[in-house]
Amino acid sequence: MKLNTRRTLLIGLAFFSICAFWQMYDHIIPLILRDTFGVGDSVSGWIMAADNILALFLLPLFGRLSDRTNTPLGKRMPYIVGGTACSALLIGVLARADAPGRFPLFITALGLLLVSMGTYRSPAVALMPDVTPKPLRSKANAIINLMGALGGIYALGAISLLVRAGADGRNDYGLVFFSVAALMVVSIVALAVVVRENKLRRENADTEPEPEQGKGEKLPPEMMRSLVFILVSVALWFMGYNAVTTAYSRYYTAMWDNSVAGAANCMMIAMGGAVLSYIPVGIISSKIGRRRMILIGVATLAVCFALAGLVKTFNLAVYALFVIIGFAWAAINVNSYPMVVEISHSGDVGKYTGYYYTFSMAAQVLTPIVSGWLLEHVGYQTLFPYAAGMVAASFVTMLFVKHGDNRPGAAKNLLEHYDVEE
Repeated sequence: MKLNTRRTLLIGLAFFSICAFWQMYDHIIPLILRDTFGVGDSVSGWIMAADNILALFLLPLFGRLSDRTNTPLGKRMPYIVGGTACSALLIGVLARADAPGRFPLFITALGLLLVSMGTYRSPAVALMPDVTPKPLRSKANAIINLMGALGGIYALGAISLLVRAGADGRNDYGLVFFSVAALMVVSIVALAVVVRENKLRRENADTEPEPEQGKGEKLPPEMMRSLVFILVSVALWFMGYNAVTTAYSRYYTAMWDNSVAGAANCMMIAMGGAVLSYIPVGIISSKIGRRRMILIGVATLAVCFALAGLVKTFNLAVYALFVIIGFAWAAINVNSYPMVVEISHSGDVGKYTGYYYTFSMAAQVLTPIVSGWLLEHVGYQTLFPYAAGMVAASFVTMLFVKHGDNRPGAAKNLLEHYDVEE
């Protein structure tokens, strides 16, 4: 059984555009809140948590709704197309609202944009397991995450190259907003034109012996226990990683160097490390197992965050550290979502996708608030120790996960892991 790489790359366009948006959001919105509107770190943390609060409700809701949707476009595609169109328009409004005195407009546009993004993330992610046989989902998820990393790199590159100095001395992010909105529109148009969801779903149903069996049924107790522990693990490592991604631009400019572009470059290097790692991680995971690969990634990430906390002056070694961070995050991300949907019944993929995002987003609701309070009231030096502790805790909980692992037979050579034919 081979993975159709071309098809998976096309399906990954949705996640590509989503990750470009969120990378821009995490990097730019805290700076706008601070520099344009004078919002403090604690309040900024609450605002940055708003997307995750909304996601707690929106992602499971729209995951379930898309499970029950049947249209000529498919189950997931109507949400992907509609959500992207609304989001691109609202990004334009947000760019216009980045000016002193426009805080009510900015917050209103931001709130609507977060709702719009929340309507289609679960459907976009659920599209991959819908059309991919279970044994190939780690490899497919490696490609999906590769696409997501490329989207993040695109956004970071736009920030590094397109941020201009405004007439009032503030940074002008207008071109960055426009470039990301344009990317989202182009990506989803290409996805909608080329990918025929219903056709691909029928083809996958032929390879799955019981495509809809068990829909809505309860899991056996031992599988439920594994599901709970992996979801808790997801929450913990997202608490650590998201604390860094949401505060890193502020940490970098406060502790190391007053340069927005420099902060973007570090995160871009981490993304580069992930990009180089996704495909090898997918292949290695098929040999040693998803759970073991996650444990390697979690241990590596915790050590890297602890080491980053010891760096007092920025130096070139930080770049190497961020490459390793990229690898570690790839090892975790490639395998965690496939483990969750492996436990699910095939007719409930959208629902279990919602569970996955409920726990990841719940963590991201809490962590900007807690880490934001620590940054403001204790100091920026708390960021990396906090992140390392959370990630280390997820290592312990992952030890209790006994289901969701899958080890397909090894291919004879590297190329047989990925098939590019239709």
